[in-house]
Amino acid sequence: MTHATDSAASHHHGFGWRESPDLWLAIVCGVWLVLGWLISFFPAIPAGVSVTCYVAAYFFGGYFATLEAVENLRIPRFKIDFLMIVAAIGSAILGGWGEGALLLFLFSMGHALEHFAMGRAKRAIEALAELSPNVAIVRRDGETREIAVAELLVGDLVIVKPNERISADGFVVLGTSSVNQAPITGESIPVDKWPVADPVVMAAQPDNIPAAHKVFAGSINESGALEIQVTQLAADSTLARVVKMVNEASSQKSPTQRFADSFERYFVPLVLAFVTLLLFAKLVIDEPFSNSFYRAMAVLIGASPCALAISTPSAVLSGIARGARGGVLIKGGDPLENLGRLTAMAFDKTGTLTVGDPRVTDVIAVGLATEEQLLSTVVAVESLSDHPLAAAVVRDGSKRLLDSMNSHNLNAEMVDLDLPPARDLRSITGRGVQATIADEPVEVGKQELFNELDGAKLPDDLLAAVERLKTTGRTLMLVRRKHIFLGVIGLMDTPRESAPAMIRHLKTLGIQRMMMISGDNQQVVDAVAREIGIAEAWGDLMPEDKVALIKKMRDAGAVAMVGDGVNDAPALASATVGIAMGAAGSAVALETADVALMSDDLDQLSFAIGLSRQTSRIIRQNLWISLGMVAILVPASLLGLKIGWAVVFHEGSTIAVVFNALRLLVYRDRRDQHQSS
Repeated sequence: MTHATDSAASHHHGFGWRESPDLWLAIVCGVWLVLGWLISFFPAIPAGVSVTCYVAAYFFGGYFATLEAVENLRIPRFKIDFLMIVAAIGSAILGGWGEGALLLFLFSMGHALEHFAMGRAKRAIEALAELSPNVAIVRRDGETREIAVAELLVGDLVIVKPNERISADGFVVLGTSSVNQAPITGESIPVDKWPVADPVVMAAQPDNIPAAHKVFAGSINESGALEIQVTQLAADSTLARVVKMVNEASSQKSPTQRFADSFERYFVPLVLAFVTLLLFAKLVIDEPFSNSFYRAMAVLIGASPCALAISTPSAVLSGIARGARGGVLIKGGDPLENLGRLTAMAFDKTGTLTVGDPRVTDVIAVGLATEEQLLSTVVAVESLSDHPLAAAVVRDGSKRLLDSMNSHNLNAEMVDLDLPPARDLRSITGRGVQATIADEPVEVGKQELFNELDGAKLPDDLLAAVERLKTTGRTLMLVRRKHIFLGVIGLMDTPRESAPAMIRHLKTLGIQRMMMISGDNQQVVDAVAREIGIAEAWGDLMPEDKVALIKKMRDAGAVAMVGDGVNDAPALASATVGIAMGAAGSAVALETADVALMSDDLDQLSFAIGLSRQTSRIIRQNLWISLGMVAILVPASLLGLKIGWAVVFHEGSTIAVVFNALRLLVYRDRRDQHQSS
């Protein structure tokens, strides 16, 4: 988030009476408490004045607790507020007005801090919604004017000046610039953007716009002016969907929170029953009723699970808010806690551990053919095809050919690519293609294609190159022209640069078993797995095979599936936690996954795992603090602990768990540490 956004949010959500009435009432309660305590040191002042101050403290400290207790009794349900009111009234009956006022002050302050913690996390979420500007400069019918963002239509042309926030999802049609997408995707480095080649084609397929052209509402244009064509209405933008889903996620309860709620539902009535029994202790031991009553009130305070009630929801909400700020959308307490318990993870290969875009990695000419002859022939033929591998060959082959030609050119001027004209392309399904160049037949395809065709068979040097490349997992294109083999082109979907480091980091976080699953052939999968550092790799899998494998892994424990959220939807749904990568702009990915990594940055995965691990640790710490304090205070109160000390320790534990949970809002992972170093 930018400083401007943070300051705006803090200004909007300041600590006025309307925003935090419970905090101000707690402060007023504290003032009356201190005043009554100070007056008690002056014998000349009647004791009734001090008691009057404590009564005022009772009113302000118990106001909200009484309202909530009455509301719960109508259901009927006994909650912690009811226990505190009973304990305060009991203290007053015993003449301990000061102790009762202290109890209500600390309880109301604890409640105020609880609301502060929840509000702080919610404001971090609400700050996302404030990222999008309210107005946009739009060009319609040849005129430029300013309109409300809510009035933007799909197809509108929006002008974004340097250092302005982008007002809508869309693609660049004019201008080049760098865009800070951190508020949406969590990417720390601005992304370069430039215009699309054909706006009509891009408008027809908004879900397939390349990252270099796509922009998101709420991101910040940096250096140059941009003209953007709108692809989503304001209500349907990536930012709007993220805000909606994070808000929904924050209201969902985690397993630990459900346990705490269930525990409180049964525990509070048990406490009341036990306290009632303690009131009749004089039937068992010889003591005045006032002593039994005092002990019962002390136990009532010590046994109240205030800290337990806030320990988990504050941690979960803080964790979800911190994830959203880092470009990780976690859909509720369930996936957040489950992520923290994972020991196994399965990855789809293409587009997850690899860049998802095949590249020419090897060009081997054989016989008398040169690399330039091989490349010019294959690029000329494949330029007629619309196959994804053909596009990769044309793109990388043309660049390689140009670089080679310019390096051999002694003149200062750059030469242009001059390809021989190819025609009569004919596809041989699953094998390759045939075409004609200068009335000479050309074949490009797999080795199996040439085993079926007439003519010269593979020479020994080409066969040796083919076998060598096969062992490294390359996809091969053999090229033959006029029945003479020119060589072989090797392609591979290259691993992401960050993948090996990410795999090592996940191991340090406790992910013991990692598996790569793919529909590609086993040799390709094995090659990528070796390069990345994954021991288990399964290839030649159909979608149903992936699901079966995930279910088998689940039998051994919790498992996460990491994929693109579209093709891997069945496997994602079968895992304990489904994690979609590159979810920004993809409605399907946002809907199908339990956790959505908004960018293609693999470091976001280790950030999400690290955050969930830290959340789980803090939840466990909070449970130990809250339940441990109850376990200590109940026997201590039975053995004579004064009400004042029971109040201090009891409410102190509540404040401790609140601040412990707030630590998640400033959680830093290795990405943050690297950027700050």
